[in-house]
Amino acid sequence: MEKIYTANAPEAIGPYSQAAVCGNIVFTSGQIAIDPKSGDLVAGDITAQTEQVMKNLGAVLEAAGSSFDKAIKTTCFLSDIGDFAKFNEVYGKYFSSKPARSCVAVKALPKNALVEVEVIAKI
Repeated sequence: MEKIYTANAPEAIGPYSQAAVCGNIVFTSGQIAIDPKSGDLVAGDITAQTEQVMKNLGAVLEAAGSSFDKAIKTTCFLSDIGDFAKFNEVYGKYFSSKPARSCVAVKALPKNALVEVEVIAKI
């Protein structure tokens, strides 16, 4: 198993990797809206945070030799299910291939983020 790292996405905030590759599949860790340059959570609403999450995921997928169009499955976590429609607007711009998906509301996310997304994709 190969661990993936890129400086173009936030450092892991715990004992885990940004992603791991097993065979020809990449499993990303959940990404929240941390700006990799500042290390701070992006201020703003669900739209701004989802855009940053997608930038982070794109960087991790690219470092692994994959991309959004090779996504097989995503898991999405929202701190407020009322943000579902706005989240979907941004999500749909990146995942136009429509991978399988689970999307759930959770009580809280790390750093009080509004959204977290993880991806399983082909290489």
